[in-house]
Amino acid sequence: MTIWANPITLADVNQRSENTAASHLDIKFTEIGVDYLVATMPISNKSKQPFGLLHGGISVALAETVASSAANYCVDQQRFYCVGLDINANHIKSVSKGIVTATTCPIHIGRKTHVWEIKINDDSDSLVCISRLTVAVISR
Repeated sequence: MTIWANPITLADVNQRSENTAASHLDIKFTEIGVDYLVATMPISNKSKQPFGLLHGGISVALAETVASSAANYCVDQQRFYCVGLDINANHIKSVSKGIVTATTCPIHIGRKTHVWEIKINDDSDSLVCISRLTVAVISR
């Protein structure tokens, strides 16, 4: 059974990210499942720290982007919207090139809060970062 309360397409999710931090980082949504959302991001000079590695804060930005986007498709968008309330991340492995892929799925979808897990993997499918985002569901 699908978790989506609203119709969701890759074209729509990507269009909503235009002219945002997500577009600045070249984050692209690439896959929608019945209970997950996937986005990719190339590692470039925009996303590296001084040692040439993917910046941990950028991993967190990717995680929050994919999970908060997913959360907003799980609520009646005429009445509610979701915003990040708390995020944590464990950086497991460094990466300096290629594309990272973030996959999010819900742990909890409630009326007032959601909790989402986000796994970020590198090109060889090794886990780079695991994160958890709690979002608040806000009335419009």
